[in-house]
Amino acid sequence: MMAIQVTFDTADPHAQAEFWAAALGYEVEDHSALVDDLVAQQRMPETDRIVVNGKSAFREVAACRDPAGEQPRFYFQKVPEAKTAKNRVHIDIPVSDDQKLAEVQRLTGLGARLLWETADRGARTYTMQDPEGNEFCLH
Repeated sequence: MMAIQVTFDTADPHAQAEFWAAALGYEVEDHSALVDDLVAQQRMPETDRIVVNGKSAFREVAACRDPAGEQPRFYFQKVPEAKTAKNRVHIDIPVSDDQKLAEVQRLTGLGARLLWETADRGARTYTMQDPEGNEFCLH
């Protein structure tokens, strides 16, 4: 079975991978062996390799994944332009009612921003933005 991947256009793929890994309990993928191998074989220029947290990484892409392999992989690709409008798709994160405020505070501490809260369709929902302005909801 093929796994679902959600791809984000981003200014800083590595920072976004770190944020979403922390937000969702995911792991940032370690591509260091592949990156080093591609550079050693001269299949990728040295200038496309950077060091992140002491390990080689692709300069313009990063990813994080669910350690259990059950949830979608998040892939981040660098683009030159900034986000300019509301997302057409967003991530919904289920959180129990008694933990929602604590989760808002935790995610705000990671760099997210609370936009608004509503209860117009039943359960209380918190609409937030990640550090680059992508909307997501805690429901």
